[in-house]
Amino acid sequence: MNAKSFRTVVAGCGLLVLSFSGIFGGHVSAGDWRQFRGNAADSVAAGESLPTELSGSTISWKAELPGRGLSGPIIVENRVFLSASSGYSQDRLHVLCFDSAAGEKLWEREFQASGRTWTHEKMSNATPTMAADGQRVFAFFSSNDLICLDLQGRLLWYRGLGSEYPNASNSLGMSSSPVVVGSTVVVQVESDAEAFACGVDTVSGETRWTIERPRAANWTSPTILPATDKHPALVLLQSSKGLTAVDPETGAVAWQFDKGASTIPSATVAGGAIVIPSNGLTALRPGESGVEQLWNSGSLSPATASPVAVGGLALVLNSSGVLNAGNMENGERLWQLRLRGPFSSTPIAANGYLYAFNEAGVAFVVRPEQDKGTVISELDLGETILCSPGVANGAIYVRSDKHLIRLSSPQ
Repeated sequence: MNAKSFRTVVAGCGLLVLSFSGIFGGHVSAGDWRQFRGNAADSVAAGESLPTELSGSTISWKAELPGRGLSGPIIVENRVFLSASSGYSQDRLHVLCFDSAAGEKLWEREFQASGRTWTHEKMSNATPTMAADGQRVFAFFSSNDLICLDLQGRLLWYRGLGSEYPNASNSLGMSSSPVVVGSTVVVQVESDAEAFACGVDTVSGETRWTIERPRAANWTSPTILPATDKHPALVLLQSSKGLTAVDPETGAVAWQFDKGASTIPSATVAGGAIVIPSNGLTALRPGESGVEQLWNSGSLSPATASPVAVGGLALVLNSSGVLNAGNMENGERLWQLRLRGPFSSTPIAANGYLYAFNEAGVAFVVRPEQDKGTVISELDLGETILCSPGVANGAIYVRSDKHLIRLSSPQ
């Protein structure tokens, strides 16, 4: 197997596992950004201090990318990982690794898709964001191929879920990003014809559990409800039917919220409360016997980007590119700030600021306060941006149609 590049062809496979010894001894960096919307899947970069005055001098580097992709970057141990797809039918699956400081491409691996690859022209096969556990990275694609590699790019296992569930697809393409909780990577695959969620063992690649899901097209991603003294960590699965809390180890359902929810923006968690795009925006609080609704606000209605809850505020971008701020205590809308939309990517919050990227490639730095929101700076990157950014060690990583871009304070 070539150490720099190889292609793995999986046709009709269930599970392919390659084992290597002595590869899991590396330490895990505190500055990692391991999955869609960060380690806790809440879009908050805790402890990070990012540049607030964006300009051309804050662009540290730009690295060229193959094919297309809407997946966001993840960062593990000073390495940036990203997926892409290429070829006329997007059947070539790429996993790339870059040095986070210099932007040098360290390795690239290419695979052949085993499931359906066609998507809407605005999307691509590489729409789901990758996930990591600190020792392994997991690349998931619209074709429902789930690929596990170590940090050096060695293939550990490959699941062709598109072959196992051939009807689990839709005409627009799938976009749900996986999450890792403990030793389980959870994937959500829902369509009109076939729908399921499953927990896969991070080491062996074997399925720990599978549960049926509502048969309806769905593009949301799982969310993590952290463990408390009353319950273990739970994975929240959102669909048009509502929200289901699942034990990531067993797949057992802990509780359900059945008042319906959006099928595009995903729920988030802050301070023990769940904020879900449901009939506008709804806040829930889980208890020992289920979940209770705290409030509902029809004036806080997210479009494509998922809500961000931070500093006592629920922040949502609507279809007109307006940033709305609601009170996390009661859902009252506190203020609005008009930005230039539309937005496909979910903003991130860090050190009292919100960082948002619109589809035209304009980055906004906003200071959200209780009584108002203020645009601090903006930077036009001049390229289409549809992915949600990643953050680590004082830098923002965002991908455009053509490049992976690093933004940081000038040295």
